[in-house]
Amino acid sequence: MTHHAPQVQNSPLEQLEQLQSQIVLCRQCPRLVAWREEVARVKKAAYRGENYWGKPVPGFGDSRARLVLIGLAPGAHGSNRTGRMFTGDSSGNFLFAALFRAGFASQPESVSRSDGLELTDCFITAPVRCVPPENKPTPTELKTCSSWFSAELELLERRRVTLTLGRIGHEAFVKFLGLSPRAYPFAHGAEFTLPDGTILLSSYHVSRQNTQTLRLTTSMFDALLERVQTLLEPYP
Repeated sequence: MTHHAPQVQNSPLEQLEQLQSQIVLCRQCPRLVAWREEVARVKKAAYRGENYWGKPVPGFGDSRARLVLIGLAPGAHGSNRTGRMFTGDSSGNFLFAALFRAGFASQPESVSRSDGLELTDCFITAPVRCVPPENKPTPTELKTCSSWFSAELELLERRRVTLTLGRIGHEAFVKFLGLSPRAYPFAHGAEFTLPDGTILLSSYHVSRQNTQTLRLTTSMFDALLERVQTLLEPYP
């Protein structure tokens, strides 16, 4: 009689960590690889003395999160410099201050991967992992990167509310679910109950372009996070 050793199933956290270590090694999109490395080599004058990350940026946050935030892609001198989503630029300054006010982040600012920031009940990801020229990934790059995006989302088993930041992230998430973006159109403040019973909320992206022009204000974004808290209340 043969005895087989029991198969040990890795926890979602361990699976996420394994996936993230694979994401960092990706070189599938030649244009993005060239650009992210060029930005990391040339640098911005203000960060001349720093070593830029210059690699794909994995998701970040609580593996048991009920709230999943979806951005677009790393910023040239933010995530592409620091190696953590929304870290080290004006978009992150706006986002993490809001997440802190709403109780999802342990501190209101995010400057480096080693700054001690932790997210509670929140995970941040994006459909593109390398900084694209002019913040515009091509349809082919979005499609190529979608395997990482899907794999990460599938491991976030407690997702109840998804907050998409901007049209590209919104449409990428809808496509991940196998749904049509036409049936779930992007608009700031739009709210949909999805076929899987979870909720999709949309926001303008927290980019400097939107926040400095007041297209997206602090009070507008705080209101969305208050709505998130209300929607999460029925779920343990």
